[in-house]
Amino acid sequence: MSTTADLVLALKKELKSAHMTYADLARALGMAESSVKRMLAKGDMPLSRIDAICRALKLDFADLARRVADAQPLLAEMTQEQERAVVADKKLLLAAICVLSQWTLEQITAYYRLSEAEGIKYLAQLDRIGIIELRPLNRYRLKLAKTFRWRPHGPVMTYFREHALMDYYAGGFDGPGEGLLMVHGAISRALAPAFLERMQRVAQDFAQQHLADQKLHETDREGYTLLLAMRRWEFEAFAALRR
Repeated sequence: MSTTADLVLALKKELKSAHMTYADLARALGMAESSVKRMLAKGDMPLSRIDAICRALKLDFADLARRVADAQPLLAEMTQEQERAVVADKKLLLAAICVLSQWTLEQITAYYRLSEAEGIKYLAQLDRIGIIELRPLNRYRLKLAKTFRWRPHGPVMTYFREHALMDYYAGGFDGPGEGLLMVHGAISRALAPAFLERMQRVAQDFAQQHLADQKLHETDREGYTLLLAMRRWEFEAFAALRR
């Protein structure tokens, strides 16, 4: 939830955008201009006063709160506690993966064996955890940055290493639009970050294409999983043969 200070800061911006002076606001509120200045400078006031200022600006309080929420910094990484909460319930983990792909509640319940009530419950849990901001009509805003990734050694990646990685690599990667490339080489340490940056761009392109293709009919889309990785590594069997 937005703090009062955040709401007051947003109100100051709205006053500036509306070209409303402190004197104008003071007249609308029936207060002295000095009192209005002191109140806004302090940045702390009851919600009833904030609501009164919203009325003076002809601004709905819900719209103000939404703008404050939209201005909050997005998460590039979750805490251990947040990730632990996600993997504690496999259906909640499923819901988290779906919202990362910007699926609607209707899409989630149509594709998976989840009732509407269950879907709403899990969206509410993701809201409490901090992954999304749940909005009216079960819509939501994702609170994760484009650069978001699960913690490398956190609960979620540990779960996927233990339960999903081998299943993923067991595929033949020989179907339409599939492929598995493994390239080994020794390169400059200074150049390694540049390759990682290119990989991140590919991942962002894939994510953006996913969003763009949501307008297509379901029969024209297929679920793919793109896995990109790069690390300093040598196959254990090869390392054992070193002199």
